[in-house]
Formats: sequence, structure tokens, C-alpha cells
Amino acid sequence: MGLNIKPLSDRVLIEPVAAETKTASGIYIPETAKEKPQRGKVVAVGKGTKDHEMTVSVGDTVLYGKYAGTELKLEGTDYLIMREDDILAIV
Repeated sequence: MGLNIKPLSDRVLIEPVAAETKTASGIYIPETAKEKPQRGKVVAVGKGTKDHEMTVSVGDTVLYGKYAGTELKLEGTDYLIMREDDILAIV
């Protein structure tokens, strides 16, 4: 991947997984009604701090809080950058 960004400290760069476009029963969800994704793939990880060793690594799929992180767009792709503490679980 040609992304030239390195999170600092205990921050993690995540590419959100696209929201579902169809329910399990086959009903299509309009763009305006889609939930903000709460699952994503770790793209880059900081080195941590002296008090916080990083747990997640590049390639992990993670769950995070609904309002976690700061949204940013790089090279036409949407990402979230957040502290590792905002990640709830590795899936």
C-alpha cells in the first residue's frame, strides 16, 4: 500500500468496512439510513508509549465505538484515526 502516513504514539489508522447495503432478509438500505460503520481494518499503527505497548497490528479487523476517532480522507479513501484505547475488540 502506498499510503505515506505514520500514526504517532498510541494512535491507529483504520479503514472502515463499508456499511451493509442490504438486510439479512434482503431489504435494501438507502444511503441516508445506513449506520456509521463500527468495524474496520487496521492500516497503520503507532509505536506506542513507554506506558502503553500496542496490542493491534496492521491487518487486524477491529470493532470501535460509534463516535470514536477523527475522520480523514487520504488519496480519495476515508479513514479514521484514533487512540488504541478507543478500539473495543479485535475480530
